[in-house]
Amino acid sequence: MPERTPVTVAGASGRMGQALIGLLEGHPTLRLGACLERRGHPWLSAGGPEGIPVTDDPAEALARAPVALDFTTPEATLALARAAADRGAVHIIGTTGFSDAQLADLGQIRGAVTVRAGNMSLGVNLLVQLTRRVAAALGPEFDIEIVEAHHRAKVDAPSGTALMLGEAAAEGRGVTLAEAAQRGRDGLTGPRPEGAIGFAALRGGDIVGEHDVLFAGPGERIVLRHIATDRSIFARGAYDMHDVLGL
Repeated sequence: MPERTPVTVAGASGRMGQALIGLLEGHPTLRLGACLERRGHPWLSAGGPEGIPVTDDPAEALARAPVALDFTTPEATLALARAAADRGAVHIIGTTGFSDAQLADLGQIRGAVTVRAGNMSLGVNLLVQLTRRVAAALGPEFDIEIVEAHHRAKVDAPSGTALMLGEAAAEGRGVTLAEAAQRGRDGLTGPRPEGAIGFAALRGGDIVGEHDVLFAGPGERIVLRHIATDRSIFARGAYDMHDVLGL
């Protein structure tokens, strides 16, 4: 049996970290090799699952396991990206909530094999393609609204997936999302501008992730929808990147 590739899971104690670790159990080609956590985290002294070493140093984690799965925060991802570049490691990024400046910084880091996606789910990526095609097919009389819902602990809005969908809608319309996006409405807003791409973000309970793309025209509406009921679909998508990279 071939040796399995050791993987670093960043944010190992979090929701996605735990989902990633769960899918590594019994995986035919991958194994958990290191856990990366923030400075001061209790796991640093208590240890991770099955005695796997836990560190707050990205370079140390990548020395043990040079493939990193990263669904953390923009700041943590940038630090891990720099360490991955130094080692020529593989960095699979599912982190969302980057500012434009942070994305620019990330784009300047060279040396790692990097895959970044706002959502790793097969269904969501299909939804992105459908959104682009429907937006291209419909005229400006169809208003586009993107509605997303997530659990109460999610810290960024709109979600990375909602922004992916917005970008796809804008591409279909031949515009940039920056010029078309409307991210919130409150008070006396006036009529909806033609060509706007609206966003609404709902937060509550333990919702894994729900995304609707609404095309509302005169006398009819088209709704494209994706509902995630199991967080492991995003983790499985990350492991599909293993095949993309030919590891």
